[in-house]
Amino acid sequence: MDTKSKSRLLTLVRKHGTPLLVIDHGVIRQNYRRFRKHLPRVQCYYAVKANSDPAIIKTLFDEGASFDVASFPEFMAVHKHIERWLDKKRFDYIWDRIIFSNTIKDVETLEHLRPYKPLVAFDNEDELKKIKRHCNTAGLILRLTVSDTGSVVELNSKFGVAPSVANDLIEKAFAMGLTVEGLSFHVGSQCMNPDNYVEALHTAHEIFLAANRRRRGTQKKLNLINIGGGFPAAYDKDVPKFEDLAKMINSEIAHLFPEKTTEILAEPGRFIVATAGTLVSKIIGRARRDGKRFYHINDGLYHDFSGVLFDHWTPNFQAFKKGPQEICAVVGPTCDSFDKVSLHENLPADLEYGDLLYTLNIGAYSSVSASHFNGFPPARVVHVSTRM
Repeated sequence: MDTKSKSRLLTLVRKHGTPLLVIDHGVIRQNYRRFRKHLPRVQCYYAVKANSDPAIIKTLFDEGASFDVASFPEFMAVHKHIERWLDKKRFDYIWDRIIFSNTIKDVETLEHLRPYKPLVAFDNEDELKKIKRHCNTAGLILRLTVSDTGSVVELNSKFGVAPSVANDLIEKAFAMGLTVEGLSFHVGSQCMNPDNYVEALHTAHEIFLAANRRRRGTQKKLNLINIGGGFPAAYDKDVPKFEDLAKMINSEIAHLFPEKTTEILAEPGRFIVATAGTLVSKIIGRARRDGKRFYHINDGLYHDFSGVLFDHWTPNFQAFKKGPQEICAVVGPTCDSFDKVSLHENLPADLEYGDLLYTLNIGAYSSVSASHFNGFPPARVVHVSTRM
């Protein structure tokens, strides 16, 4: 981080205190535009779960983004913006802005969604029966199980149907009077293996063709492919370059799915918001334990560093002050020995309580999963825009 950026952070800390999470909407816009530029056929549905802050939703809505939601509160957080954009008598077009990608939905959620004629995911016959009874206005998208080898967070052990039975499930949906619009998959969060996308696209293509052959002579054919999320945020130099991944995906899409007959969707989350967040924390105490310097800070695993636990995120700490460095531990403020954020940070060994640390790339899966455990509040969130 350059001197000017550090100075801005310190100015914000003097005004708002610590812990402080700074979200840069200029970076969010830049990431969204980069995604659209390099995947021009792909409609971008931002995964709200990555960071559901209303200000982020508004920024992305104004940019033209669509949204992937997993609960009715997330749905309504987006829909309040749609109400100003959409003729309320034409709810069918809500699909252009929201997809409900959670494959399992409770009855109450389905009944709440029914008036909106939503686009929803499913992956089993029991869910079909539930949708038929409580939300038969929905358009459906079948989620497939695909390889997530090499991804930081796997998802396919909990979601998706085996490709071998996908077409039978599609036919059951149509037989029940429901309409399957297309297929979806997810190659795993923070996907470090681009071949996952290639393999998944070919699997989806085979099922897509077989399903539409069965539907020959009818108007009800599949026309959507949702390639999910997994697009890796640029946490470090080892992350595959997005432009290279996009080139590969574009080539496969062009080869497998004709533009005139197939719409392509995606659900990036961390790619959009991870690099937009910077957290400033304060050292509240220090100690030597078994020869190692421990810094206790006023944020931790139960709060804005929750992504270390839930998202397998590797934290990073840097000090505003300079000095001789050694490997240090950084731990949270709670009275819980589990609350160790990192045991191997290269930091100045002579920092005092009251000194500040900053952490980059913490915009995704941080404040959104933070709690008030032990009475400690999560960081205050401040929104800025430093670039366009």
